[in-house]
Amino acid sequence: MPELHHRACHLCEAICGLRIEHDNGRVLRISGDPDDPFSQGHICPKAVALQDLQSDPDRLRQPVRRTARGWETLPWDDALALAADGLAAVRATHGADAVATYLGNPVVHDHAKVLGALYTVKAVGTTRRFSATSVDQLPHHLVAYHCLGHQLLLPIPDVDRTDFLLMMGANPAASNGSLMSGGDIRKRLRAIRARGGEVVLLDPRRTESAGLATVHHFIRPGTDALLLAAMVQVLFAEDRVDRAALPPWLDGVEAVWNAVARFTPERVAGATGVPAETIRGLARRFAAAPRAVAYGRFGLSTQRFGGLCQWLGFVLTAITGNLDRPGGAMFTSPAVDIVAGFGGISRPGSHGRWHSRVRGLPEFGGELPVATLAEEIDTPGPGRIRALLTVAGNPVLSTPDGERLDRALAGLDFMVSVDMYANETTRHADLILPPVGPLSRSHYDLVFHALAVRNGARWAPPMVPPGPDERTDWQILTGLEQRLSLRRSPAAVAERRARAALGPDRLLDLALRSGPHGARLGGAGLSLAALRAAPHGVDLGPLRPVLPGRLGTADRRVKLAPAVILADMPRLWDSLSAPVAVPERPLLLIGRRDLRSNNSWMHNAPRLVKGKPRCVLLVHPTDAAARGIATGDRVWVQSRVGRIEVAAECAESVMPGVVCLPHGWGHGRPHAQLSVAAAHAGASANTLTDAQVLDELSGNAVLSGVPVEIGAVL
Repeated sequence: MPELHHRACHLCEAICGLRIEHDNGRVLRISGDPDDPFSQGHICPKAVALQDLQSDPDRLRQPVRRTARGWETLPWDDALALAADGLAAVRATHGADAVATYLGNPVVHDHAKVLGALYTVKAVGTTRRFSATSVDQLPHHLVAYHCLGHQLLLPIPDVDRTDFLLMMGANPAASNGSLMSGGDIRKRLRAIRARGGEVVLLDPRRTESAGLATVHHFIRPGTDALLLAAMVQVLFAEDRVDRAALPPWLDGVEAVWNAVARFTPERVAGATGVPAETIRGLARRFAAAPRAVAYGRFGLSTQRFGGLCQWLGFVLTAITGNLDRPGGAMFTSPAVDIVAGFGGISRPGSHGRWHSRVRGLPEFGGELPVATLAEEIDTPGPGRIRALLTVAGNPVLSTPDGERLDRALAGLDFMVSVDMYANETTRHADLILPPVGPLSRSHYDLVFHALAVRNGARWAPPMVPPGPDERTDWQILTGLEQRLSLRRSPAAVAERRARAALGPDRLLDLALRSGPHGARLGGAGLSLAALRAAPHGVDLGPLRPVLPGRLGTADRRVKLAPAVILADMPRLWDSLSAPVAVPERPLLLIGRRDLRSNNSWMHNAPRLVKGKPRCVLLVHPTDAAARGIATGDRVWVQSRVGRIEVAAECAESVMPGVVCLPHGWGHGRPHAQLSVAAAHAGASANTLTDAQVLDELSGNAVLSGVPVEIGAVL
């Protein structure tokens, strides 16, 4: 007899509600849940691939050990003991920092993974911590920490009420909204225009989102900070900053004016490729709009001035009176408040408490830039990383100079991976500890409800019981944590066993009850039972003003001009004298997102890779003609650090001087077990990105604006 199961899709940040019709766990149909108050029935193609991931024959069901004869299965207790013993042995011989950890992007899509992974990392006891944050969004956190006092207090564009949305380095039509979780984001963007507002997009490519925008302007890769600085300069120079109307808790306005005074539109126009009058017009319309907000995402964070990009966008919104205001940049009041420190996992942040061994790069939020991981492994000397624990990650395909990292991983003394697959990274592991499929665990979006355009909450129980030899992420991670703790501090094991016994859902219930919408002392409000009784989710209303009370700064004031950020402005000015890439010189490589692809492991889902190949290099026709390249030709692409071959497609959607390649491809390596992905292998863009080039302010990797040469494969 068919049954109906409701849950959220966890394959991107939009957290759309699903209806899953199944027969004893066998999926019959996946569709959008029309009764979900957040997404209202919307889904994208990724959602239907959940059944592919759940039933994937390549997905590991039992622990495996790498041997000379290939992968061999072993019992869970033996695998966990071997994992803990191997990590502990390296620590005992070479010190705590000889062991490193890496957390991949999928960790944040599951409350049990978030808690379990962070507890386990703490048990490892190393300062060599890495994650996908520093190839994705580290500049956002840097601005939040230095300006707002907490690295997780991220401003969210209130797209449902704004009159002017300035988008840069973002493609929500493909991403479904990133650090801006909102089901059916296309509908939300159309609604801005329908009510007479503007959606302005600046991007080196005419993306899918350009069709939803009022206007699209090309901008040269890596120059967004210059344009934003010029827009801020215009507002001050033309006396469009109403200082008297700004909130009393906003500090540093005059320091900002001093920092941008020389960045006139005329001075930056040549570098950005955007005419001075266009820049002035954008600034004036932004300031004149009743409600406006600047939104920059991946393309801004992953360039040489990523930190300044995110800061200047924040400044632009703040000095026009649109911070913490409906229609501007606002902050969630989530049912589970990660800023308040749910489960003891959140700290306000840190910057520069320690540094990497080889280049001396500062930590942020307890992590080092992942672009340093390969050199920390393969550079000889005291403190060299010799062991690695990865959780739900594939950094060989997702971090800079992936080929060097691939070689470095092969030289580790010991490696453990918590992952569903033997992929391009985990193929180097001595042990892989695989969690259950996505429909065999409970689900709550701990992170993305805290980044949503509307407050809400939704929990789902497991749909399919785990198999007899399967373990959840929580069981694996807490099991590993307890064994590591036993070897380091036996006295702490009892406490960790008690927490593990509570389980992620009981911890979630406690957090819901104590949160801003919670059922304290048994009264009305949210609890796990309340969410269990509301399978479509609970609407908690639009975002509302919360400042200054929610600020993490000591004096509850916004620091608009932190010294560490202002100190990077001379570097931005100096970039104006650097040569600008033109077609006769190296082209600039940018990435792109596809609606059917989020992370590399989605390429093993047949529903997501069917159809025409997506790993193709977009080249402007004039650049292609100058090199004798036509659509369908095989071309080589070479950077300072690597070379790949890929099919080309001539496209006027990219500006001259720019080529575009999606990330996450490059499958088919020995001992990886991704049969579908191997049949659609593509090439890895991160063979071309340079781990030596970082945003100096934040430490984020530079994945956009990479100089490359291209030519036809003869």
